[in-house]
Amino acid sequence: MRRFFTGIGYLAALAVIATTMAAPAQATATTRACSMPFSAQADAPSRATTVEPAYFTMTTVGSRLPFVIKLTDAEKIEHARRIISGKETERTHVLGRIVKTQAPYNPSYGFHLDPNTIDFFQVAIEVCDASLPYVEEHLDEACGAFLPGCFFCPWTSKLVAEVSAP
Repeated sequence: MRRFFTGIGYLAALAVIATTMAAPAQATATTRACSMPFSAQADAPSRATTVEPAYFTMTTVGSRLPFVIKLTDAEKIEHARRIISGKETERTHVLGRIVKTQAPYNPSYGFHLDPNTIDFFQVAIEVCDASLPYVEEHLDEACGAFLPGCFFCPWTSKLVAEVSAP
């Protein structure tokens, strides 16, 4: 019986991902409050102003090396700075879509997050949660049953510092 409900929960999570990705018109309204905050934002054209990129390090439980993210959206850069300063205390965790290639600014990992999909969340569903070391060790499995749609929302993610451009 437990396996039945676990399977139903997994299918429901996938349905949420599919539904939110199919509704870009609703993305702006739902990305702040829903349990899948990145929803269609990853695929929707950005209305925000692109500025000089800013780079931030983040960690998760078990990570020994910092993970560098690149932000190109002025609002998200300011949000990240508020997190680091302690002014933002709600949407403090990092999420985004995994790209399975090493980025020049993130040489310690075999993947990076697409800057156009990075956002911040308070609560997210379990299907996109993992630690940085776990993703690195299972990168070949990511974007299938593990981290469907390549979405990564580590619940223990924490921004550490803003760093200079590489």
